Amino acid sequence: MKREHDPLIIACDLDNWEDVHSLAAALEGLVETVKIGLEAYLNLGPQVITEMRERGFRVFGDLKFNDIPNTVSKAARALTRSGVNMMTLHASGGREMLRAAVRASKEEASLLGVSAPIMLGVTVLTSCDEATAREVGWTRPIREQVLSLAGLAIECGLEGVVASAREALLLRQELGEEPIIVTPGIRPAGSAVGDQVRTATPQEALNAGADYLVIGRAVTDADVPRAALESIRIALGASRREGKRKA
Repeated sequence: MKREHDPLIIACDLDNWEDVHSLAAALEGLVETVKIGLEAYLNLGPQVITEMRERGFRVFGDLKFNDIPNTVSKAARALTRSGVNMMTLHASGGREMLRAAVRASKEEASLLGVSAPIMLGVTVLTSCDEATAREVGWTRPIREQVLSLAGLAIECGLEGVVASAREALLLRQELGEEPIIVTPGIRPAGSAVGDQVRTATPQEALNAGADYLVIGRAVTDADVPRAALESIRIALGASRREGKRKA
C-alpha cells in the first residue's frame, strides 16, 4: 500500500557544494524529497547523499543503472548502503539485471536492518522523441515502448517506473493503482522546456495519475528557489480546488 507522501521531488542537479548548501537551505521545511543524479553524485561523491539525509530530506538516488547483472547488483547494494529511499535502473537492462538488482538491494537492506529503497524502472527518457527512438533502432512508438518496459519492470519486482506524464495515464490504466509512477520533465506553465521533449505541467502530471513529480530547473535556476517552489504549490492547490468544484 502506498504511503501518504509529498508528490514534489526537487532535482539537485548541481556540481558544487556552495550551490547544494544554498538549495538545501531554501528547501528545508518545504519539500520532503530531493533527487541526486549523476551530476551531483559524480562531482561531490556519496557524501552529497549523506548530507541531504542529515538535513532531513528523503533522497531519490537517480543514477539509472544499466550494466551486466553482476555489476548492477553490486551497485544497487552500494546505493542501498548510502541510505537512499528510491533508486533507478534502466528497464531496458533486461530481466536478469532488474531481478539481480532488486534481490541485492533487499538483501543489503535486510543485513542493515533498514527498509529497502523503492526500486524504479526508467522507461524512455523525456528527452527522447519519435525520431530519436527510430535512430536507436526502436521499431514501435514511444508509448508502446514505455508500456512494454514498464510491464517488464513491475514483473521483475520493481515497485514503480519513471515515465513522462504523457504516458502516465496509459500506465495507470494498464498497470493499476499500486505501481508508483514518477514523472520527470515537469515544467510549470510558461516555463522553458530546455532539452526536455515530452514535458507536462505539475497539474497535468497529477491528473494523469503520477505519484511523484520531479522538478528541477524551474526551481533550482530561479532567482529565489523557495519562492518558485511555493508558487508551484499554490498553483497545484488552486488546480485541485478547481477540479473538486467541477466534479
